[in-house]
Amino acid sequence: MSTLIAIGAAVAVLTGAGAGIGIGIATSKAVEAIARQPEADGKIRSTLLIGAALAEATAIYGFVIAILIILFLK
Repeated sequence: MSTLIAIGAAVAVLTGAGAGIGIGIATSKAVEAIARQPEADGKIRSTLLIGAALAEATAIYGFVIAILIILFLK
């Protein structure tokens, strides 16, 4: 049973990898957009920060779920 708990926690932590990849792609696209339209810098930056915060929140939720799995399913 403890092996399944470890696998479940590992899968929950993998959300961090997805969030990291997503934030990296979004940042590269935002830099490209700012390079093409420098006058839209503020609007692009605020949209990027909101999206990055939401992606990071997803990673934190996955981490919390992994901790809960480990602590309460022993």
